[in-house]
Amino acid sequence: MLEEFKNAFNRPNQAHVQLIIINVVVFLLLGVLFVFFRIFSLEPIFTLVHDQFSIPPKFSDFLTRPWTIITYAFMHDLVSILHILFNMLALYWFGRLFVEYLGSDKLIALYVLGALAAGVCYLLVFNTIPFFKNQSDFSGMVGASGAIFAIMVGAATLMPNYTFFLLFFGPIKIKYIAAFYIVLSFLGTVQSNAGGNIAHLGGALMGFVYIKQLQAGVNWGGWITSVLDWFKGLFSSRPRVKVSYRKNETANGKMNVNLSGISQQEIDDILDKISDGGYESLSKEEKEKLFKASKK
Repeated sequence: MLEEFKNAFNRPNQAHVQLIIINVVVFLLLGVLFVFFRIFSLEPIFTLVHDQFSIPPKFSDFLTRPWTIITYAFMHDLVSILHILFNMLALYWFGRLFVEYLGSDKLIALYVLGALAAGVCYLLVFNTIPFFKNQSDFSGMVGASGAIFAIMVGAATLMPNYTFFLLFFGPIKIKYIAAFYIVLSFLGTVQSNAGGNIAHLGGALMGFVYIKQLQAGVNWGGWITSVLDWFKGLFSSRPRVKVSYRKNETANGKMNVNLSGISQQEIDDILDKISDGGYESLSKEEKEKLFKASKK
């Protein structure tokens, strides 16, 4: 199992699988702690650990643990397995579709942006609107659904007519699936899970805006990709891959470079694209250029 997990992190364009693995591992680790602390009557210690992941509704409490604006999106309810099960299924379906068209880097970026937007929306509502301020006496919120809503709505905004075949329902365009869950979450903002449903709406809004900005040529998640690349660089000593050409000597003794119409800059750009989005992100023309270059 460990070898399979390692391979999942080494393969390109597997961000949806990697995010699922991280969520499941966090769930299992905290689940084990929950069982042992409960057996030995150490619930207060577990509550302290749990609070480091859940984002509190009151802004004054949030200031004491601001990192929860991200950590809450990697933790799920330990009592009901359905919470993480349905979230991970949705992340796999929509994440796989998203990666196929936009690559892993943008999926991770939108996951983080969706979590941030969902958390900010949740905090703003519970600290500014009297109706919700009066209902803020709970420990906090956990779950990846806000980030997943961002991915779901992002995919539906990019490819609204893409069709999923659902059990018992048949083919349904993903724009209708996204619209259904948005309406459901809106209705749920005045029910028992108000915080979670508010977060869903915040994540959905981010997914829509992110894709619209991307289509306009603006990548809101570029800084996230840069930060992650910087961290990866700390643990990687591999030099940047370059493609070079052998030089052939002509009859008069001068050296000529066999470029076959392909410049070094073109090759470098293609390799950078592979690094960002995997080999499948290349166009047919780019794949042919890379193949020709490898034969020189």
